Amino acid sequence: MISIESHVKEIERVTGGACSARDDAVVQSWRRCVNDYRLDPANARNAYIVPQARLREHQEQAEALIRISRAGLASLFDQVASDDYVLLLSDARGVAVDYLGHPRLDDELRRAGLYLGAEWSESRAGTCAVGACLVSGEPVVIHQDDHFDTTHASLTCTAAPIFDTRGELAAVLDMSQLRSPVPKSSQRLALHLAKATARRIEMANLVARTGDEWVLRLARTPDFLDTAPDAALSLDGAGRISGVTASGLAALGSQLGWSVGSARALIGCPISSLFDIGIDDLPAFMRGQPAGQRLLHVNGEPLLFASAMSPAHGRRSAGPVISMPRAEPAAVADQCDAAVQELQTRAAKLAARRIPILIQGETGSGKEVLARAIHAECSEGGRFVAVNCAAIPEQLIESELFGHVPHAFTGADRKGRTGLIESAQGGTLFLDEIGDMPLSLQTRLLRVLSENEVVPVGGVEPRPVELRLVSATHQALETRVAEGRFREDLYYRLNAATLHLPPLRERSDLDTLLDELLVDIGRRHQAHYRLEPGAQRLLRAYRWPGNLRELRNALEVAAALCDDGLVREKDLPERIRQPHGQGPSLLHKLDQCHGNVSALARELGVDRSTVHRWLKRARN
Repeated sequence: MISIESHVKEIERVTGGACSARDDAVVQSWRRCVNDYRLDPANARNAYIVPQARLREHQEQAEALIRISRAGLASLFDQVASDDYVLLLSDARGVAVDYLGHPRLDDELRRAGLYLGAEWSESRAGTCAVGACLVSGEPVVIHQDDHFDTTHASLTCTAAPIFDTRGELAAVLDMSQLRSPVPKSSQRLALHLAKATARRIEMANLVARTGDEWVLRLARTPDFLDTAPDAALSLDGAGRISGVTASGLAALGSQLGWSVGSARALIGCPISSLFDIGIDDLPAFMRGQPAGQRLLHVNGEPLLFASAMSPAHGRRSAGPVISMPRAEPAAVADQCDAAVQELQTRAAKLAARRIPILIQGETGSGKEVLARAIHAECSEGGRFVAVNCAAIPEQLIESELFGHVPHAFTGADRKGRTGLIESAQGGTLFLDEIGDMPLSLQTRLLRVLSENEVVPVGGVEPRPVELRLVSATHQALETRVAEGRFREDLYYRLNAATLHLPPLRERSDLDTLLDELLVDIGRRHQAHYRLEPGAQRLLRAYRWPGNLRELRNALEVAAALCDDGLVREKDLPERIRQPHGQGPSLLHKLDQCHGNVSALARELGVDRSTVHRWLKRARN
């Protein structure tokens, strides 16, 4: 174990300009820790785990990526679990939003910060794999005393970046061990596995987010072209590149000369500017043709093998309809609630115009899913940028939204940073929980919407922005306006059109939703799930305060606990088996039924045995 004194002296020498045998990524990170973040290596600090409420907010923002990543993480964990590796999926702010590790190591992992909710941003934790990866956008190994803080000096951590379909850093996959007696070179396999899994996640994300678009998968050889390609591009109807797997394209750099940055620059370029093909040539690259013959050429010379996937949905023959929040964002119901069908049509018509839209609905009702559907419906392209106004700390929200110029404040990025508003240029800015935005920032946001320009923190020159604005809230903004907590002029600017998402308890398509969810859960776990009639009655009777999110979580739990694929009453969460009609209110209802348990069971839609169980608990 290194001594704090020797470690501090080494950092002082290296940050003072002395040569070092350590990797350049470590040296550069040490220098940032001292010069930019003003961290003291002698001041050892324990790992920081965010409060549960903040973790939920981070997870909600990363919900789609967590879901898409899960299969890849589970597969990787199966390969490395025997060596006591733990896997963390961290969001773009360094907070671990998903985690796989041995339960027997839970206490140790939590103390070390290798746990759900741990924040590994470089400015907080010093040199670490997640933090260094977030800053550099490159895969990295931080082994033992590479860490800036000696608290983490026993850990060996390997991280790989995960980019979104626009080439922006969205998350980091981290593989770590509590201790490793072997040298840093032993982590080469871990680095390879982390990078390969990150590319798989990017590929799954690209495919999941394409609907009426072509996907062109690329590979160096034809052998795994259709099953494990190296990279992929999505193309709109005009043959322009609308999405990329940035890590995969960077991995092809030896043949293409591309990096992550150049992959980002491909967005909007016609496919013909890269290869000797146009949009009409893509059917020739679909399955059915021998893989060895599906060659892409540049200036007449063969370069890569390609496999094309046709758009998932053809042109609509009927009027415009947007898929509403259901079991999954892409799910479309044939037996949809009448109010939901009307909302679908209304949303689709609004999507055709750049009109500010305010979505109102309870927590978990699918506001972001609807916003993404509106974005996907319009043909303007551009990114979908989601901002949870309640999740970003007030002291950071200004720089997060508007960006900042280099050295605008202590701890600011030396190169400056593009704000989330500017990142939505040409696309959709989704402001979730807009009612929680501080008044001071409401004024600045109003100027952005009025002038179509944004001024970064510390800057003076405005930058033009053109975007579609969709906002969402579970609060009554009119009340907040009356209380002086929300600007009236901004309120009217945001809600040119309002869409009200019905809560789950008011929808008539619950049975259809249950079927869709169970099919989806079964598909992911290679199983077939079905509901026992008693369990289905309990699910119908429950009020669902958490709406679709709560419904999905409840069925995930029940599917994990059930035997032989049959979900029974006992497999459901306790709050559903013993809903809000318990205690005195249940006894009161029994009195109204003149003590007739059968009549009460009919009223509640459950079995007599269930009512007897509830009554026993209510009387104890």
